[in-house]
Amino acid sequence: MTISWMRTADGASPWPDAHVVIAGVGVSGFAAADGLLQLGARVTVLDDAATEANADKGALLEVLGATVRLGPVSTAVLPDSADLVVTTGFPPSAPILVQALAAGVPVWSEVELAWRLSRPAKVVPWLGITGTNGKTTTTQKLEAMLAAAGLRTAAVGNIGRPVMEIVLDPEPYDVLAVELSSHQLHWSSSLALHSAAVLNLQPDHLEWHRGYEAYGAAKAKIYEGVSHSCVYNVADLATEAMVEEADVVEGARAIGFTLGTPAPSMIGVVDDLLVDRAFIEQRKDSALELASLADVARAASTAPGEGVPPHVIANAAAAAALARSYGVPATVVRDGLRNVRLGAHKIATVGERRGVRYVDDSKATNPHAADAALRSFGEPSVPGGSRVVWVAGGQAKGTRFDELVATHASRLRAAVLLGVDAPVVAQALARPAPDVPVEVVTTAEDGPVTPAAAVDVMARVVATAASLARPGDVVLLAPGCASKDMYADYAARGDAFTKAVRALAP
Repeated sequence: MTISWMRTADGASPWPDAHVVIAGVGVSGFAAADGLLQLGARVTVLDDAATEANADKGALLEVLGATVRLGPVSTAVLPDSADLVVTTGFPPSAPILVQALAAGVPVWSEVELAWRLSRPAKVVPWLGITGTNGKTTTTQKLEAMLAAAGLRTAAVGNIGRPVMEIVLDPEPYDVLAVELSSHQLHWSSSLALHSAAVLNLQPDHLEWHRGYEAYGAAKAKIYEGVSHSCVYNVADLATEAMVEEADVVEGARAIGFTLGTPAPSMIGVVDDLLVDRAFIEQRKDSALELASLADVARAASTAPGEGVPPHVIANAAAAAALARSYGVPATVVRDGLRNVRLGAHKIATVGERRGVRYVDDSKATNPHAADAALRSFGEPSVPGGSRVVWVAGGQAKGTRFDELVATHASRLRAAVLLGVDAPVVAQALARPAPDVPVEVVTTAEDGPVTPAAAVDVMARVVATAASLARPGDVVLLAPGCASKDMYADYAARGDAFTKAVRALAP
């Protein structure tokens, strides 16, 4: 039985009385352990991977006073006398979490821990972002808008920097741009954000959540307790339904974002301008300019003449809605879009060889994201459009590709597939696109793929794609799948693609 105060625990609770188990010693697990050790808690850190990086972090945590256990089956059994488990992405089916819940031991995400430990001494408003796709890009745009307003801010959460780092930072912050995954939200129960946005909802992580309904329910938790604005996608009815069903603070508003002309209480587009009809007094009969679509295109590094992809506009509109909900002036939204520097591996041109453009969108880890990437290159029959040699495959996570392939079959010059679920993508291609050449590149190794073998596979993938492409085509890495069957993460996959492209003959 866990200690009685854990249900309402915060930064002022008697943590020296608690034994906390951290499941996973990655970036967020290390930050969680560090914070709890500073509060005097007894901390046990477990991770099944005894990598060099984990060993280094574990050694440092041991110096700080933690008990660390690394290697296979380290997380198989819940340690005795655990009062709390902090998980860093483990699914609900993980044995250690099943045992904890059966024993009445609470399970929190690192995000939930950070929220609680920031209270009562370091309360900072959170502007939260979730959705199947576009989270990181939207979070980066929001951070740029907040910074342009002169606010001390940071992009944290699923974007790569743990929220616990902000809790531990002695410097004060005005507001945070927080990217939240469905995994983090699943294990969070007390978040109450200033404003929150769900960008879209499409099938993803179905194996982790054991179904689409549970996945959507996890995303919807971001709206619970919101005090100012619940931002939803007008084109995605599921996100609006989440707002309608959320238990929010009285007076919180529903704010839509749209690619069309906005109704009152929406952000939208009029005459190539991003405009606000939500956070102005005369919203019934007027709109306020926030930025031009040229500014939006610049923020996405869209090449001149290509037009602005719809998902790029949608992400900018959502970020603007959140920024405006916090009082960021209209002209500063534009400044933020002009100043933002987006991360790598998101529709990034990494080279051109013999008239063929090579584009890295390794961050497209599900079919919906791959759809947005493929749409970015237009219809081949329309001036400015390109045929695509599609590089896809990896871990499909229970998702399907039939609708994606049916939508884009006319764009495809060929497909080059890799990874454990390459057959899933190949089967989808065989039905609506039987005339599209498909090549599957495999590794000769049995068992886990070594980093060197993964780099070699990508080199052969790129060489195969180059042999199939014609001048004017695009070779697009938009896998529609997760990467961890072969690569450390999507960034490592994208880096391998870039390296292979640069190794091609000019």
